[in-house]
Amino acid sequence: MNASSDLPVTLADVEQARELLTEIIALTPIESSRALGRLTGSEVFFKCENLQRAGSFKVRGAYVRMARLTPEERARGVVAASAGNHAQGVAVAAKALGIKARIYMPVGVALPKLAATRGHGAEVVLHGFNVDESLAEAERYANETGAVFVHPFNNVDVVAGQGTIGLEILDQVPNVDTIIMGVGGGGLLAGVAVAVKARAKELGREIRVIGVQAENAAAYPPSLAADALVPLKKVSTMADGIAVGRPGQLPFSIIRELVDDVVTVSEDALARALIFLLERSKMVVEPAGAVGVAAIMEGKIENPGTTAIILSGGNIDPMLMLKVIQRGLAAAGRFLTVRMMLNDRPGSLATISRIIAENDANVTGVDHTRVGGSISMGDVSITVNLETKGHDHCELVLTALRAEGFQPIVVH
Repeated sequence: MNASSDLPVTLADVEQARELLTEIIALTPIESSRALGRLTGSEVFFKCENLQRAGSFKVRGAYVRMARLTPEERARGVVAASAGNHAQGVAVAAKALGIKARIYMPVGVALPKLAATRGHGAEVVLHGFNVDESLAEAERYANETGAVFVHPFNNVDVVAGQGTIGLEILDQVPNVDTIIMGVGGGGLLAGVAVAVKARAKELGREIRVIGVQAENAAAYPPSLAADALVPLKKVSTMADGIAVGRPGQLPFSIIRELVDDVVTVSEDALARALIFLLERSKMVVEPAGAVGVAAIMEGKIENPGTTAIILSGGNIDPMLMLKVIQRGLAAAGRFLTVRMMLNDRPGSLATISRIIAENDANVTGVDHTRVGGSISMGDVSITVNLETKGHDHCELVLTALRAEGFQPIVVH
């Protein structure tokens, strides 16, 4: 696909945004991943925006948008809505520019993101149960008070600001063939595509730009197929940073022209990617920032060549991290929970313990109960959490239990 001068955001816009951001953002590092490189047969790099100010790339677009406000607009203050990263980006930019900021966040937003946004000096109002409901309330407030609404992705300055990541990647990995990133509303993907495709055209070469969505929050594939915005009826994913039910019209107009593909990944693939980043790369990344890694691990992108994956954010709630780690371990066959009915007599639990030990699995927890609607008199229900070594090892343990007359039901 080729860059077009008719697009609402141009390479010149991204270059001007980069100049504005010189003293504000960190030039985040590029780290190589030998493990993913072995998987793809080529070099793989991480663009570590999880190490950016406020923990994500969002400060780029927010600052560019707000730095271009007139003195009169700045005096009216700004309002935004976000599940966390855009909120923190707006809060950081507002503090740097001396602008009053009001941020709407969904009820139930991760506490670390809520605390961080308030810590940067913004006023936070909890409203709605998802980002779309918070956005609607923020727009209502802007119309009512005259505050300037800073949209997370549907604005030319925001898109240009996010696109500066693309320029940095081209400087840091000049021979890059494919750039991969998560996509929610589309601001990051659109901005990077504008910068990369235009610069590649100048260099006389092709660079692929690919977006990744969680499969339960994937509005772009049907929208691109229909060549029109197709809102989702339901969004459900651990990747709250890209849990957007309707693409932005402005980024969509760019993405449909420039982006090579948008693929999807499962929740289990996301969990495995987060575990991989923790174990192999020592990177703390939120689910939305790990979707590109999940896509590579799942083989969703053919012949990527030299690849740069944008780790777009690192703001993850520790409670969510606990759940994700358990899910990721289970998806990799390294954590197994089984439930069994036993005769309530001495020695039954010892037999199970012996079988598990003989098959080199490790018990991490046991729940033992005699009370329940499905438990007969003289029986007991036992749930055992096991640390295992992969799917084959899980099956070995289950087979051994069945050989002794037990009927284990896999819970995880």
